[in-house]
Amino acid sequence: MGWLGHFNYWVVIFLMMTGFYVVIARGNMIKIIIGLNIFQTSVFILFISAGKIIGASSPVLEKGVELYSNPLPHVLILTAIVVGVATTAVGLALAVRVRENYGSIQDDQLTEEEDGEPGK
Repeated sequence: MGWLGHFNYWVVIFLMMTGFYVVIARGNMIKIIIGLNIFQTSVFILFISAGKIIGASSPVLEKGVELYSNPLPHVLILTAIVVGVATTAVGLALAVRVRENYGSIQDDQLTEEEDGEPGK
């Protein structure tokens, strides 16, 4: 199996590194939340890839089928998607509240204001 046979894992690595870069390189809270979502999506793809067995059937009992894919990763990822959506909503709500209170969602400006050195 060549490198194309592991295409899903290359996608996972690319999305994971992109999400991680966005989180550490950007100071904007919205961009950080988007980076976390990209990172989270890469983990979803990784777990779903691990749950798939080539040549296996869906986990429904049928005559003549002897090999089934494991449904547990798919169920866990479904739960993780719901939790991820809720976490993103809370993060965006917090960003709105920070913007209302401080007038900015830039991390460096908030740090300056907290230190009492605005405009430096």
